[in-house]
Amino acid sequence: MTTPSRRLSSGLHAEMRFSGSGGWQLVVDGTPQSHVDPERPELLVYEYVQQMGHAIDALPAGPITAVHLGAGALTLPRYVEATRPGSRQQVIELEPLLVELVREVAPLPRGASVRVRYGDAREQLARLPRGLTGAVDLVVVDVFSGAQTPAHVTTVEFHELVRQLLAPTGVVVVNIADDRTLAFAKRQLAALLEVHAEAAALADPGMLKGRRFGNVVAVAGAELPDLDAVGRALRRDPLPGKVVAGAELRRFLGGALPARDADATPSPAPGRGVFG
Repeated sequence: MTTPSRRLSSGLHAEMRFSGSGGWQLVVDGTPQSHVDPERPELLVYEYVQQMGHAIDALPAGPITAVHLGAGALTLPRYVEATRPGSRQQVIELEPLLVELVREVAPLPRGASVRVRYGDAREQLARLPRGLTGAVDLVVVDVFSGAQTPAHVTTVEFHELVRQLLAPTGVVVVNIADDRTLAFAKRQLAALLEVHAEAAALADPGMLKGRRFGNVVAVAGAELPDLDAVGRALRRDPLPGKVVAGAELRRFLGGALPARDADATPSPAPGRGVFG
């Protein structure tokens, strides 16, 4: 089977690889970024995407208004459309050719209210329709350039812009990739706690103990969805996870300073063999 691919404007190489278990894997310069099965949009394969899905599931029932920063394989927009029909969604992606590749292989469902906008995630926040300000139930931040998250979408100043979109009960869900030190994740979580009244981290215990390179999912807002429900769902995952919030989260952060525009860094690059 031919593997559809594109050379992106950044020079990175993107391809959609057919998965033996069904669906497709989006790989950018050798780094797996997303998995999608257009026939089973409710199926979330990657561990961190499952965790993000649990946070979304804990939001009040019914259609939502969502903004996704970073398109990937459009996995979560499809999931929201499948589990919350009638939702209105905006996707911001830097690379038009990446979205073209994904939609060639896995088109969005007919009738889905998903608008894709192109450009830098932070810059495009100011260009969204004014009606979204204070009206968004969910913002997903999953921005990568190759294998790393750019520094400018990790800071207090960036999250202040995101907060302006949120409805009073809206939440932001952030995918944070980090190495065993967890220094990057702690600074992002500290930034979220500076901007929002509440925050929580979702991950498997091994990741939280610094045993491997991996992902931490952050959830933040003026109030959080039902964390007990999220915790129960995490414990049922193939790789069980946990929720860290409140005093436990603050102990985990250990005085980490929030990332700011003046001193932020990209996420650590994964070492050789991480995706091997």
